[in-house]
Amino acid sequence: MKKHYNRNNNLKVIVLNKVQDKEFKKLDSFFFIVSYFYGKMVMKGSEDMKQRVISAIVAIIIVVPIVLYGGIPFYLGASVLGLIGFYEMLKARKIERDIPNIMKIVCMFAFIIIMMDNWGNKVLVFTSNDKLILSILLTVIPIVFFNKKKSYDINDALFMLGTIMFLGISFNHLVNIRVGSLYNFIYLVLITTMTDTFAYFTGRLIGKHKMCPSVSPNKTWEGFAGGLVFGTIISVVFYVCAFDFTGSVFLLVLVSMLLSVVGQLGDLVFSSIKRHYKIKDYGNIMPGHGGVLDRLDSLLFVILVFTYLSKFI
Repeated sequence: MKKHYNRNNNLKVIVLNKVQDKEFKKLDSFFFIVSYFYGKMVMKGSEDMKQRVISAIVAIIIVVPIVLYGGIPFYLGASVLGLIGFYEMLKARKIERDIPNIMKIVCMFAFIIIMMDNWGNKVLVFTSNDKLILSILLTVIPIVFFNKKKSYDINDALFMLGTIMFLGISFNHLVNIRVGSLYNFIYLVLITTMTDTFAYFTGRLIGKHKMCPSVSPNKTWEGFAGGLVFGTIISVVFYVCAFDFTGSVFLLVLVSMLLSVVGQLGDLVFSSIKRHYKIKDYGNIMPGHGGVLDRLDSLLFVILVFTYLSKFI
């Protein structure tokens, strides 16, 4: 039995040696490439990836029912996220220069008014001019009262004004889009999440050329392209299926590509702010993902551009 076993083994070795000259090199190359990519993905922060996945699952379990149900639960959820995002910006600013508590309260009041108006006419309605005037008055005039102590100056006022207008209007449109169409809301979320996800994996697997190393060292042009392609494909397929789409697919693809690019640029904008204040994340509400602004940075920019484009298409 032993000799027979050895003889069979010798025969296998001879056969393999012959095959190797013709086909085995091709198979070897294929498995090398697969194992290289797989190993690179696993070795690069597997613990971080595990944490990100767990946090994402928990967030999905909490957020999806609220989004699907809509109404008051969604209003309240968006309000809470908006206030947390506003607080995260104030916390980032505090590292360089703290703002008087009374001004934090005043500006948060203005932020709430801007964020919550026009939600189905359930609250006071403000026009765009009202929002701008209110924000300017509440952020700029107080400079006079803090002039002596120099604890709140024009730079602080401009920071607060920009934060109030950008986050307030963005979260306002976020709610309005959900009120108008659940499918539009899901479409925008898909663009941002799929772009971000595939940009992350593509960059880790084959990323070599840095996109903007001074702002975000880990982002690459390969990741940018991967996020653009897959984010566009997945969101377009969803839109066509969800709406029984009969319009121009070419136009839909162009719009989706533009939103994907805007989302990635929005991510870089918020990354540049973090780089300025020398912080890693805006918060830690989602382990592995950071704070509200770390997670919604792309979506907020995409929402603004989509709202503008929807007037013409």
